[in-house]
Amino acid sequence: MSFINYMAREINCKIVYYGPGLCGKTTNLQYIYERTNPDAKGKMISLATETERTLFFDFLPLSLGEIRGFKTRFHLYTVPGQVFYDASRKLILKGVDGVVFVADSQIERMEANLESVENLRTNLQEQGYSLDRLPYVIQYNKRDLPNVASVEELRELVNSTHVPEFEACARTGVGVFETLKAIAKLVLTELKRGS
Repeated sequence: MSFINYMAREINCKIVYYGPGLCGKTTNLQYIYERTNPDAKGKMISLATETERTLFFDFLPLSLGEIRGFKTRFHLYTVPGQVFYDASRKLILKGVDGVVFVADSQIERMEANLESVENLRTNLQEQGYSLDRLPYVIQYNKRDLPNVASVEELRELVNSTHVPEFEACARTGVGVFETLKAIAKLVLTELKRGS
């Protein structure tokens, strides 16, 4: 749920990048961070564990306009990929306004994608959210690799509700900003509906 800072005249929205380990969540955020105007972004913070890390930064995309005179600041988070870090995942999902599910397109990662999207649904339900009512998009990452499943196979596996979906290669930036713009637009639409 968005947080309103009346002093700064900003609405703060939380977007979480969710997916299996090594699917490209961190690479997405790093790509976005490196290409965001330094005056419009906060510091990138990395919380590292022994095998995973959670990234976070916030930015103020001036091009998205205002809602009732308030600017919109987005806080982007990644979750640890491994189910072992489920408590961290749940904590990061608290107060979420939108979710990007990053699916690994490699054929051998299909089971990990399915497990991760089911884990996302479960963790959201435990906090009173429904993935079907939350701004949500899917990114099929690593499309540049030779051993990838077709988009149709991925869609059947992780996108049964037909939310917006994007093919991507986070390493090179293909599809990264398209995914971000889509989730930001859905979050803003939801905010305007609620205001």
